[in-house]
Amino acid sequence: MLRTVSCSASLTSASPFFRQFRLSYSSLSPSTSSALRVPGRNLRRVSSPPSAGRRVFLRRGLRVPSAADRGVNRQLSRLSVRAVATQPAPSYPDVGQDEAEKLGFEKVSEEFISECKSKATLFRHKKTGCEVMSVSNEDENKVFGIVLRTPPKDSTGIPHILEHSVLCGSRKYPLKEPFVELLKGSLHTFLNAFTYPDRTCYPVASTNTKDFYNLVDVYLDAVFFPKCVDDVHTFQQEGWHYELNDPSEDISYKGVVFNEMKGVYSQPDNILGRIAQQAISPDNTYGVDSGGDPKDIPKLTFEEFKDFHRKYYHPSNARIWFYGDDDPLQRLHILSEYLDMFEASPSRDTSKIEPQKLFSAPIRIVEKYPAGRDGDLKKKNMVCINWLLSEKPLDLETQLALGFLDHLMLGTPASPLRKILLESGLGEALVSSGMSDELLQPQFSVGMKGVSEDNVQKVEELIIATLQKLAEEGFENEAVEASMNTIEFSLRENNTGSFPRGLSLMLQSIAKWIYDMDPFEPLKYTEPLKALKARIAEEGSKAVFSPVIEQFILNNSHRVTIEMQPDPEKASQEEAEEKSILEKVKAGMTEEDLAELARATEELRLKQETPDPPEALRCVPSLNLSDIPKEPTYVPTEVGDINGVKVLRHDLFTNDIIYAEVVFDMGSLKHELLPLVPLFCQSLMEMGTKDLSFVQLNQMIGRKTGGISVYPLTSSVRGKDEPCSKIIVRGKSMAGRAEDLFNLMNCLLQEVQFTDQPRFKQFVSQSIARMENRLRGSGHGVAAARMDAMLNIAGWMSEQMGGLSYLEFLRTLEKKVDEDWEGISSSLDEIRRSLLAKNGCIVNMTADGKSLTNIEKSLEKFLDLLPENPSGGLVTWDGRLPLRNEAIVIPTQVNYVGKAGNIYSTGYELDGSAYVISKHISTTWLWDRVRVSGGAYGGFCDFDSHSGVFSFLSYRDPNLLKTLDIYDGTGDFLRGLDMDQETLTKAIIGTIGDVDSYQLPDAKGYSSLMRHLLGVTDEERQRKREEILTTSLKDFKDFAEAIDVVRDKGVSVAVASAEDIDAANNARSNFFEVKKAL
Repeated sequence: MLRTVSCSASLTSASPFFRQFRLSYSSLSPSTSSALRVPGRNLRRVSSPPSAGRRVFLRRGLRVPSAADRGVNRQLSRLSVRAVATQPAPSYPDVGQDEAEKLGFEKVSEEFISECKSKATLFRHKKTGCEVMSVSNEDENKVFGIVLRTPPKDSTGIPHILEHSVLCGSRKYPLKEPFVELLKGSLHTFLNAFTYPDRTCYPVASTNTKDFYNLVDVYLDAVFFPKCVDDVHTFQQEGWHYELNDPSEDISYKGVVFNEMKGVYSQPDNILGRIAQQAISPDNTYGVDSGGDPKDIPKLTFEEFKDFHRKYYHPSNARIWFYGDDDPLQRLHILSEYLDMFEASPSRDTSKIEPQKLFSAPIRIVEKYPAGRDGDLKKKNMVCINWLLSEKPLDLETQLALGFLDHLMLGTPASPLRKILLESGLGEALVSSGMSDELLQPQFSVGMKGVSEDNVQKVEELIIATLQKLAEEGFENEAVEASMNTIEFSLRENNTGSFPRGLSLMLQSIAKWIYDMDPFEPLKYTEPLKALKARIAEEGSKAVFSPVIEQFILNNSHRVTIEMQPDPEKASQEEAEEKSILEKVKAGMTEEDLAELARATEELRLKQETPDPPEALRCVPSLNLSDIPKEPTYVPTEVGDINGVKVLRHDLFTNDIIYAEVVFDMGSLKHELLPLVPLFCQSLMEMGTKDLSFVQLNQMIGRKTGGISVYPLTSSVRGKDEPCSKIIVRGKSMAGRAEDLFNLMNCLLQEVQFTDQPRFKQFVSQSIARMENRLRGSGHGVAAARMDAMLNIAGWMSEQMGGLSYLEFLRTLEKKVDEDWEGISSSLDEIRRSLLAKNGCIVNMTADGKSLTNIEKSLEKFLDLLPENPSGGLVTWDGRLPLRNEAIVIPTQVNYVGKAGNIYSTGYELDGSAYVISKHISTTWLWDRVRVSGGAYGGFCDFDSHSGVFSFLSYRDPNLLKTLDIYDGTGDFLRGLDMDQETLTKAIIGTIGDVDSYQLPDAKGYSSLMRHLLGVTDEERQRKREEILTTSLKDFKDFAEAIDVVRDKGVSVAVASAEDIDAANNARSNFFEVKKAL
């Protein structure tokens, strides 16, 4: 399993529109989603957000954190808009007006969007008024999405529960969950659904046209003709229900969304975000929680649920998006079959969002959040100031100016508002900070967490004073230039990672379109960008940005200040309140009522655990094995040598961008220095040199490159005792700036001085805050890391740099920074000396052939400057945590439950069928028992083929021992499995979809590097593919014996509440060794 912890400077993609995905919910948990996308999850990335404390932007969509987005300069004459050069419009298939009319559509408008090299046509379905954006281009990763305005009136979570429920069977696909069948057996590159505060999105994507249209049909039928409106069991399963196994027991609440939101409301940052949204827009739909407040969800009735679907899930209220290289006429054929079944509806008018009127005076709110009892709670306050920026929609140039301003103030460690707040020592880290324009009215927020009671007012005053200073003095020219370069670079690169480009564009477009504005406008940034640059060149950046700060922030009375205070009693009080409500419910029931509830509970469970009949499963469209390529995708790789250093070259079209990774070996690093490595990486990026301050260095990276990052990577290597342990320096630039890229890499690696004690102390505080937040929000990741650390050396190394052990180290280090800074600084230098060397170094480069040739001299110069050998000799890594069942205590309303063992210890030899089997376990046994029946938001398994560790994990789980029992039953599930050929074929195809996951050129080059480091050859990949394609039912049965080792010899780790851990230890005497974390 590959593990990385990242520290970067603007390495990821950016968009000029700066939307945030703050408050949205998806049908798949983050954990489940990732588990189902990568076979065996052999590649796991645990990354520290480059812009810690900033929210997640929509520019790359769901769960994709973005870093820097930069903004503008006086020397604009030499900053051409490289990303937006006008090109002749390519010829794409056209849909004539007559053809559209025959299918019931009228063509409203059509434009060639040069920014995304696409022809976009807006159609309107004449009968219903449904609008359709049809975007045609050469992108094989086709995208479909249907978006509906779904404004809730209360916090019962109707939109969220409905988003889950409509995917649970429909008119044409009357099985329990066609969504899961698609997860199992399609080649999708994206498959999910998510709920915003005012809309619900159902997007899919695939590179295979047949598969794509299968996905589209299932989603259209699900949205317009779901079974859930006639099936109370689906409402109970996905939303909420009373559960009573026996009349003598206590009643409890169960439901997937109910438990998901319990997890959300256990995280202080999320609670702050919710309070902020509702306080800043109290008079419209944003004044309630579309995801659902666990206190309000049980108030929702089935009748209200059905009525909401009838009211809003109608073509008249829908916006539909198509994107890619498929036939635009076929798109309309597919849609007409559905839309023609409907008459016009008033839903488009009844769903309109009314703007929030601006306040005449600021307001202040003080709330509590659940906190643990450990540590100094007086230093755990949070404070955040929020502004609603406008009552009316803003023009694109103003939005762009606000986006640049957001980055200039907060986007990098060198940004003045961020830097001043963190260097003040008034708090540990930023929280809920940034510009947001994904809803009807834009807002700006900035805050800090880890603030002492005495400093809350000082933080507020410092925020306002800093904003006033920026308005009065403006920004440094170098900062403006760096921001502009980053924006232009990201626009040219258009790198959305694993997130489909067409979906990223859809989310940009829909942010205007959903409010009846122009859907084309957000896609066309060329002219607004040119206009903004021209204004800056003519008037200067101060004349552009200072009025924006004054108008929208400083002189804006619509300001809400929120103070959050830690309360160690809050979690137990909320549990007690819930228990009291349920006791009253039970007390009001007769014996007959209780017997009926127990019967209904059993009826629901039986329905959940009964598989669909084969004839129902056959109705879900799927591919055949003949549709699947017999060979894996090969990345062109040339292995060479420069000055004794191995160089891997990948000749791929990258739009004149060079991607480079320089890999150093950690084999000479002393054991005791390992936990310092993540902070060493951050120090390289965020401390200065003898001649450059860290601000100047950061700005130079922004001006001359597309970003640089430094991070450690560890992994087991199959067949070897020694782990792969590396430091990777990763960067990108225009090919003509390769020399600048390598010069800056050298500067970071060799010239940065570890002398800034106050900054290093900030790094430690930020890391503690980040790890504590990870414990609450991603406890499954913490549990997985802990189990890995018990089972293999690479896992132990990773846990020392990013798990609970790392958090414990940081807490000790925080005190040590004041006591022994000289020793810490010396240790950082020692890490550098033990890593940087030509010996053991590998360079990986991805670009077109001409660029690869042209940059060789720059690379040669960079390598010549490296020391020949590292200091110190090779170190043997042999650390592991002791094998034991462990419970990590945090204040939470839901749990994260894991169990793992090494299946190679049984003598099992890796076969490609293991990928098919592990995915099938996740999408059947664990999905049905842990999520559907158990009520957890996610349940999945994870096979690391490098180490042999097979792990089970759950996410936002109301259970603990019950979930462990389900894990232990997996072997018997496999032994008793009866699977027809069609089901087996689906499982194989779904696994191939994971193996062949869509990659952009930089990812292809990087994946090739990973395979090289781990010794995975193309011959082995072909062999594993053939084993996947020939997987049989016998393979499933045989695998049961291997997986029994997890039941018999595995270790369990749970991140859970004290109450649930106590109950588990009472039920099974001292089953867990208890460790308090928060």
